[in-house]
Amino acid sequence: MDATGLPDGTVYPILRRLERRGVLTAAWENEAKAHREQRPARRYYRLTAKGQTTASEALARFPALGRIFAAPGDGADPRLA
Repeated sequence: MDATGLPDGTVYPILRRLERRGVLTAAWENEAKAHREQRPARRYYRLTAKGQTTASEALARFPALGRIFAAPGDGADPRLA
């Protein structure tokens, strides 16, 4: 995890836990695309409606999170760009 500096063994268990709680959904990309690009298939994560609500509540409660996770170029933490 380049963006966070956290090891895989930390990030992926968190993502799985968030998925089990209904905050995220996950899907594997098309295997053929990964094969054409000679790399492993990627797993994509998306916030659910519950996840969007949870994120909004967290940002309201902890405004500093908005500065860390803002879109690149919008005052985001440069380590996450």
